[in-house]
Amino acid sequence: MNPTLPDDAALQALAQQIAARLIARRQRMATAESCTGGLIAKVLTDLAGSSAWFERGIVSYSNEAKAELLGVPETTIARHGAVSGPTVIAMADGLRARAPVQWTVSVSGIAGPTGEVPGKPVGTVFIGWSGVGSASASSRFQFEGDRDAVRRCTVDAALAGLIDLLDAARQADSGR
Repeated sequence: MNPTLPDDAALQALAQQIAARLIARRQRMATAESCTGGLIAKVLTDLAGSSAWFERGIVSYSNEAKAELLGVPETTIARHGAVSGPTVIAMADGLRARAPVQWTVSVSGIAGPTGEVPGKPVGTVFIGWSGVGSASASSRFQFEGDRDAVRRCTVDAALAGLIDLLDAARQADSGR
């Protein structure tokens, strides 16, 4: 394995940090995944006791699934594409509106080796986060490597971003 890729132990360490933060806040989360095909949910639920803080994972690989299961407006996909900031925000917000959770993370991207479109080469990934009391946000990433590398890097970035949001929410709560 490429030494710059997050290995299983690194991903599990992120999952443990999320678990500790959610348990401390008595909150739950869910995932809406496209290019990772459920890998984020798998990493999270590899932890024993994850049912205390992980509620569900939706794999919405097709545009139809994004619309039907998550409420992503078809106009959003038509205007911006499935691999876009507006789409992952709609995925994250749609899941949070449908699930009894406080936090969601969503991903859509081009894991490769094919599928690139103009302006979005293989390795382009958008990650969205939605949380109670915080503005929904997305980030664009450009990962290198094969399909596995893109997917692992996506999981790493999605989980690290969620940790940052949970920490920011905790700081905001303590400032009140």
